Amino acid sequence: MDATQANARAFVVTNRSVLAIAVPMTLAYLTTPLLGIVDTAVIGQFGDAALLGGLAAGALVFDVVFTTFNFLRSGTTGLVAQAFGRGDDLEEQAVFWRAVLIAVVAGIAFAALAPLIAIAGQKFMGAEPRVSEAMAVYIRIRLLAAPFSLINYAILGYVLGRGEGGLGLMLQAVLNGINIVLCILLGLELGWGVTGVAWATVTGEFLAMLLGLTIVVRRFRAAPRLPRHRILDMTAFRHMLSLNRDIMIRSFSLLAAFALFTRQGAQFGTVTLAANAVLMNFFLIAGYFLDGFATAAEQLAGRAIGARAAAPFHRAVRLTLFWGFGLAGAATLVLLTGGAGLVALVTTSQDVRTVADSYLPWAAFTALSGVLAFQMDGVFIGATWSRDMRNMMLLSFLAFSAALFTLAPTFGNNGLWASLHVFLLVRGFSLLAILRLRVRTAF
Repeated sequence: MDATQANARAFVVTNRSVLAIAVPMTLAYLTTPLLGIVDTAVIGQFGDAALLGGLAAGALVFDVVFTTFNFLRSGTTGLVAQAFGRGDDLEEQAVFWRAVLIAVVAGIAFAALAPLIAIAGQKFMGAEPRVSEAMAVYIRIRLLAAPFSLINYAILGYVLGRGEGGLGLMLQAVLNGINIVLCILLGLELGWGVTGVAWATVTGEFLAMLLGLTIVVRRFRAAPRLPRHRILDMTAFRHMLSLNRDIMIRSFSLLAAFALFTRQGAQFGTVTLAANAVLMNFFLIAGYFLDGFATAAEQLAGRAIGARAAAPFHRAVRLTLFWGFGLAGAATLVLLTGGAGLVALVTTSQDVRTVADSYLPWAAFTALSGVLAFQMDGVFIGATWSRDMRNMMLLSFLAFSAALFTLAPTFGNNGLWASLHVFLLVRGFSLLAILRLRVRTAF
């Protein structure tokens, strides 16, 4: 083992090392729901619940398509972190280029299939005609950004795998900052509405991709040259595809749960659908607070697995969970005390405000319900224990479905939100139950 590898293996997990990743990435992830709030607020200014519902439904269909490919971010993070822990610079580069290759192929396919995906989304949602029309416009335009979006996942995965939270923050801030500015300009100032919001996203993804590739390629030019055959190493490719398959199934199950949540909300009427869309943005705010510490868990756990270092692994699990609960409690308090004011900022529709306010406590407590789910996901992604994560997500989806079909008919929208809490709790505790067994075999 050379000096570089020895130094890579010798590392200590501290509060500072956790926060160095978690704080910038929490800020970075918060720009995403902030973008969602701006999108919703821009369309909300038109005072038309059908447009607001169409945006929410369109964003959901887009997320179903793209979040199932989130393995290009999370899978890349885990594999790069483990290579980083081993001190294998060439494998870090190879993992990145494999992810980019998958992103290009999948992205072009999605862009070509945009009209069919829009039709499938309309049929699934079964919403009223004006909602369906707005949703289709959003999907057809936004899917043009598919190749750029997926390459951005690979770039962010590489950056986070090396624990460079500050760079990750900068890339996400550029992406979502451009998107927000153009959303306001095109959607509101020029009056393009849903069309403007969608084109803002396409432009933001493209410009962020150019910046990210420039940074990463320049870094690789200063590193040891990567043989081309290393990228196409079939054993490594099969391992990556196997990992990505499990994460994709897990992600699809996650989005399927959110799709069922939104669809059930649509059955309660357009106003309830719009109100739930507003509150789901607040859920995402809480979730992205937690995602910052889940990302720290990914990098530190993955690095510890690569270095075969048990002590840093255990400490990473403990510290990320401690900080996660602290952030979740703070997010819950903020939403409980100031949530009604945020609802009023997002939409001008009094009917939507009234309904959203009545269900606000359910959204506020999702942070605490989801702490363990987010943090365990991070640990298992970093360790590349993808099969366990996939299986426990399927179990959680079954629990959510059972709760949904039991509680929603009886308790209406309250039952719908209660089912979401069941989903989050089962995810977290099922993975925690498996963790001790996996740690014993890993070290």
